[in-house]
Amino acid sequence: MTTSAPLTTAWSTDPYTLALRAGRGPLFLHRADGHRLRLEVERWCRRPDAADQTVLERCVGTVLDVGCGPGRMVAALARQARPALGIDTAWAAVRHTRDRGGTALLRSVFDALPDEGRWDSVLLMDGNVGIGGDPLALLRRLGQLVTPGGLLLVEAAGIEVDERFDAWLDDDRGGTSPPFPWARVGMRALYEHARAAGWEQVARWTEQARPFLALRPA
Repeated sequence: MTTSAPLTTAWSTDPYTLALRAGRGPLFLHRADGHRLRLEVERWCRRPDAADQTVLERCVGTVLDVGCGPGRMVAALARQARPALGIDTAWAAVRHTRDRGGTALLRSVFDALPDEGRWDSVLLMDGNVGIGGDPLALLRRLGQLVTPGGLLLVEAAGIEVDERFDAWLDDDRGGTSPPFPWARVGMRALYEHARAAGWEQVARWTEQARPFLALRPA
């Protein structure tokens, strides 16, 4: 996997766009081995839940949400008059975020971004540590975005797993996306990748069966 391969094609295709437009699934992450993971479109399109709130409460200063989706976290910060920017490679996600009152750009995390090295907090929610299929490369890239004492808040997979694979989106009605590289990382593996990428653990917690890790540059 290369760090310069953004996920633009996959997350701009119809199954994802139509799911966000409807505010519901079904939408699946489909692997070549036949395994399918149902994506939580309904939760993404609602306001932040109790687990999300534990992340929002830890945000400090300016906040960058990587892979913001339909923008529930960015919009919640905007309602609190807190400076936040979402980035996503799907125009539908950017539009939803803006419609909810948030600020968002159509951009890959591997593209040039505003205020690189000056973000106080960076969010990586909803399995987005899988972006690009290379968690170590992604975590190193995020180290270029935060301030020297910045905070990275990452959601891990709900099971202990560390895998990379090609996948596509499937809406169970015949709509599919082109394949793209992805990864799933549980808490133990996330900690090891983070340490290798130059991060140190600040805190870890689980809320509503969703595990999170807070990191700072080592």
